Amino acid sequence: MSTFKKFADSLFSKKTLKYMCTTHFWGPVSNFGIPIAAIMDLKKDPEVISGPMTGSLILYSLVFMRYSLAVIPKNYLLFGCHFVNELAQLGQGFRWTKYHYFDKEANAEKKAIKN
Repeated sequence: MSTFKKFADSLFSKKTLKYMCTTHFWGPVSNFGIPIAAIMDLKKDPEVISGPMTGSLILYSLVFMRYSLAVIPKNYLLFGCHFVNELAQLGQGFRWTKYHYFDKEANAEKKAIKN
């Protein structure tokens, strides 16, 4: 039996298809839009980052990482989604903090150029 046939058989097994028809699968898959958007926003100007929203998303992902391991069965896909989001939001939070509290001279020059 070829490797591809083994993979296809396991991918289309009743157990896998049953799992793919649950919220344990589709919830995290649909949630991956949040970390993808955060990762794409890492290239944008830190001036447009919302500090309160970033803080909320950091807490949100921490809570749901814990929740994903507290449910039975453990939802590792949900954990992975929120782990990636946690890293992305921490990156955004660092950029926001740096922009608003540590780069005051650079920001003043930037604002002067805009006006």
